[in-house]
Amino acid sequence: MGYRVLATAILVAHFGFLAYVVAGGLLAVRWRWTFWPHAAAALWGLLVVTVPLNCPLTWAQNWARQRGGQAALQQGFIDRYITGVLYPQRYLMLMRVLVAVLVLGSWALVLLRWRAARRRLAGG
Repeated sequence: MGYRVLATAILVAHFGFLAYVVAGGLLAVRWRWTFWPHAAAALWGLLVVTVPLNCPLTWAQNWARQRGGQAALQQGFIDRYITGVLYPQRYLMLMRVLVAVLVLGSWALVLLRWRAARRRLAGG
C-alpha cells in the first residue's frame, strides 16, 4: 500500500515537473531568479524528448510500482499519460513545437523585462 501511494506521489510530481517545463518560464517574467532553474528544467525536457534518456522520475515511479506489486510501465511518462490522452498521437510534433514556442516566448518576455529594468536603473 505504501509503495503504491509513493508511486502516485511520484506521478503527481512528474505532472508538476512537466507543467513547470512547459509554463515555468512565465514565472521568470515576474520572478527573475526562477529563470535559471527553468532553463535547466527546459533543457532536461528537451533532452528527454530528443535523446533516448531515462527520466529519474519514471525510474522512481516504476521502482515504487514494482515494490507495490504492480508492473512497471512499458512506456515513458509522456507516452503513457500525455500523448493520446491530452492530444491525439498525430499532433505530437505540433505539441512539441507549441511548447517550444511557449518556452522561448516566455524567455523573450524575460529578456525584455530585464532590459527595461536595466534602462530604468540607468536613468534612461
